[in-house]
Amino acid sequence: MPRFDVTTFGEAMLRLSVPAGTRLEMAQQLDLYPAGAEANVAAALARLGHAVGWVSALPDHALGRRVAHALHQAGVDMAAVQWGPGRMGSYFVEFAVPPRPTQVIYDRADSCITRLQPADMPWDYLLDSRLLHLTGITPPLAPGCRAIVAEAIRRARGQGGAVSFDVNYRSKLWSVEDAAATLRPLIAEVDLLFCSGRDAQTLFGCSGSPEEAVAQLAAQTGARWGVMSLGAQGVIGWDGARIIRQAAAPVTIVDRIGAGDGLAAGVIYGWLKGELAAALRYGVMMAALALSQHGDAVITTREELEQLAAAAGGDVVR
Repeated sequence: MPRFDVTTFGEAMLRLSVPAGTRLEMAQQLDLYPAGAEANVAAALARLGHAVGWVSALPDHALGRRVAHALHQAGVDMAAVQWGPGRMGSYFVEFAVPPRPTQVIYDRADSCITRLQPADMPWDYLLDSRLLHLTGITPPLAPGCRAIVAEAIRRARGQGGAVSFDVNYRSKLWSVEDAAATLRPLIAEVDLLFCSGRDAQTLFGCSGSPEEAVAQLAAQTGARWGVMSLGAQGVIGWDGARIIRQAAAPVTIVDRIGAGDGLAAGVIYGWLKGELAAALRYGVMMAALALSQHGDAVITTREELEQLAAAAGGDVVR
């Protein structure tokens, strides 16, 4: 049996934010939370009782230790983290209500992870897992990061390992053309694919109803399982035989950031059990929990998630 249920590679950051009604340029204090898509998924799954390993690079000072403490407290194995000189990526959030949108300012250039190359990776550790989870945020960070993601997928497939990939397109990191050209070969025939409806249209030209768009995405990628997020409409998924829709869970929104990572963690939790319909219920519930909590990472327990998912509305199978 593999050592881990899930392993992942990606950048951790620090999120500094002000609440709605406060402008960053006038802020006198900031709320600080560890962040990062892969780290958020890792922490959520570890809290749900899974063995999770996270590979990354952190600066050997107080900011790096702040992230490490949070992930360690969640139960994530940190043995493969590389420590050294460098800077911690961060982003600043100005939460707002209409008529103003929430504003995000990134400060992540030349962070520690951008120095990594494939030769630096602990491959035996990263691939000793039931599922390798990666995202489209990592390749545009640096040429080395792009090469590592491609090599990780190649090695995982070579030894028969399962791969999960969240497209997670970020326009502030790369162009549509570069993202589409880079991601197409990476996501071809992955075991579990996450892609928002917006990204499916922007990057891969999927159109029509959600059922039509998800069928087009499945045909283009050959992914065995797939989940397309539809915002307030919930999610739609396929498993090669069925297309299933799951309504979003009712929620009072406290913090909008991190819902996509919560969705991914919940679906992976269900994928490890082997049932798509249940995975979608777990996914929408974890997304709702993320929206109802401050910070990027979902804090919950296996018992709480199972109770909430059991009470969720039924799915529609086509």
